[in-house]
Amino acid sequence: MPQAKLSGSDLPGKGELLSSESSFLHRLWRTLIGAPRGLGDKSLFHHLSLIPFLAWVGLGADGLSSSSYGPEEAFRALGEHPYLAVLLALMTVVTVIVISIAYSRIIEAFPSGGGGYLVATKLLGPRVGVVSGSALVVDYILTITISIAAAGDALFSFVPLHFHHWKLTVDAMLLLGLATLNLRGVRESVVALTPVFIVFVLTHLLLISYGIIGHSEELPKMTANICNGFSQGISDIGVFGLLLILLRAFSLGGGTYTGIEAVSNGLPIMREPRVPTAKRTMLYMASSLAFTAAGLLLCYLLWNVSHVPGKTMNAVLAERVAAQLPFSSTFVFLTLFSEGALLIVAAQAGFIDGPRVLANMAVDSWMPHRFSALSDRLTTQNGILLMCGAALGALLYTHGNVSAIVVMYSINVFLTFSLSMLGMLKHWLDRRTEQHWRRQAALFAVGLLLCLSILAVTVWEKFFLGGWMTVVITGALVGLAFIVRKHYGMVYAKISELYQEDMVELAHVPAGEEENSRPLDPSQPTAILLVGSYSGLGIHTMLNIFRMFPGYYKNLLFVTVGVVDSGVFKGEETVEALQQETEKMLDRYLRLAKRLRIPCECDYELGTDAVDEAEKLCRRLHREFPKATFFAGKIVFRRERWYQRLLHNETAFAIQRRLQWSGQTMVIIPARMA
Repeated sequence: MPQAKLSGSDLPGKGELLSSESSFLHRLWRTLIGAPRGLGDKSLFHHLSLIPFLAWVGLGADGLSSSSYGPEEAFRALGEHPYLAVLLALMTVVTVIVISIAYSRIIEAFPSGGGGYLVATKLLGPRVGVVSGSALVVDYILTITISIAAAGDALFSFVPLHFHHWKLTVDAMLLLGLATLNLRGVRESVVALTPVFIVFVLTHLLLISYGIIGHSEELPKMTANICNGFSQGISDIGVFGLLLILLRAFSLGGGTYTGIEAVSNGLPIMREPRVPTAKRTMLYMASSLAFTAAGLLLCYLLWNVSHVPGKTMNAVLAERVAAQLPFSSTFVFLTLFSEGALLIVAAQAGFIDGPRVLANMAVDSWMPHRFSALSDRLTTQNGILLMCGAALGALLYTHGNVSAIVVMYSINVFLTFSLSMLGMLKHWLDRRTEQHWRRQAALFAVGLLLCLSILAVTVWEKFFLGGWMTVVITGALVGLAFIVRKHYGMVYAKISELYQEDMVELAHVPAGEEENSRPLDPSQPTAILLVGSYSGLGIHTMLNIFRMFPGYYKNLLFVTVGVVDSGVFKGEETVEALQQETEKMLDRYLRLAKRLRIPCECDYELGTDAVDEAEKLCRRLHREFPKATFFAGKIVFRRERWYQRLLHNETAFAIQRRLQWSGQTMVIIPARMA
């Protein structure tokens, strides 16, 4: 069997005609997203994967950046009872610790990644899994939206109000720029954004530390005021009333905890060993988020910060703190600029994990299969483009209003959190014979209670203020997923029928292994059959070649492209595993073809684009077998619908067009679906 060529950066063969690859648009595209990756590079996954610090930048920044809007929403919800910020800060720290520890346990239980979608699918069933997956997809779209919108708020906080009408335009430009950066690949985008992440950490560390230490002399007086506030509040509305206000503020500040799940979803891009890398990343993110969110709440209280039109509360706090520092204007600029930049980094998590969730659902046939395909830069290009388009639509719909987006955002985040906690609680209750099961079950029970509380209050409070939109969109996506799954199930059933019918016919054909052992004669007419997998479609196409042209073809050559998609590219060893699986698949066709007494061989290549690699392979084989005719099977429907082209790739027609342009003959044999 010929050795596969690990393609992805191969040059076109000799005599290949100039195509659109030499066009201006293609050269511009390559300039923006970079040259193709070579799958033959053994260090490829090592180069693309992330060490804990870079993972903290690319994924943990989603959680850390939520401190730019989560604490503000929570503090403003306290209204006339700002003294409750002390308890609110404590609850924030406890919640971050509980959820992060719970997700560290999820990482241990699911070391291959997948996050909330995989947890719900494996532990609660596929139907619950698709709800979690759909919620995650919408969540990551809104992650991008709210991060970009909040970044605009931060950057425009030191811009005069009469320039604020440009904010939405700037937000859209930032979104498109980040999407372009992600098309180059994950590691490049993370490395490029690392400096601003470091500046954010340093400026906010100084802001919070000085904000608290600078008021250390007034802490006794502040403590007395807080105690008086509690006493007055209890006398006015009672303990239960204060608890309701505190719970409402805690729930409406739920945006603070968003992004914690990003680490478990992004596990496939972690540097080996992945589980320790991911757990260390989670530790970095949880520690920084708890310190920043709780510290900002305390600083709001200590510095008597309130909302100012055209400015975020963090901007107001930075100006007041900086007034007592040298280089005050420079410090304010760096703080707000880094905050806006970090929010742009946070949108990165949506571009990293959103397409991965889509790809996982596509592999399970809940979404169109094309979303599992990688580009030649080894990024989930279709998913990135979809996330960009949907986030841009949400940005324009909400006019970049963070308060409106955060409501839509928090609902789906905590729906996913709740399902993950429920699944893991069930997991440990089913393992009551194992050691420490009570401790693990208690952890996830507490996490489930926290997440359900925030989800319920957010939906109740904000349903008619934008929450309904999230419910409708997520529900529609779930419904669409079931429709897609049903369609693929129908197609698979029809292909299985073809397989059974053809195998019955082959059962009556005597074996001819001796004839099959002869080498191919390149001077004889050769049928070259392109197959995607060992299935009823491939067998049906092979038999129809000899039904349509009895006795004409003396050689049979099976060829395929092993496609490296997001379900395959999860480590350095997976490309070799794909190569072995491809060889086994072709070997099954060879054994089956022996019954036809036709000399046969096989050939294949590996790559990220089936059409490009198939074209190169076919042109090479045509030079070796000048009397070759290429064949491929294609599912056809009685009534062609627009959505069928989205659900089923047009690979056969795309290859046919390219080969015909080069002067080769290719025949597409239909497999009819009712």
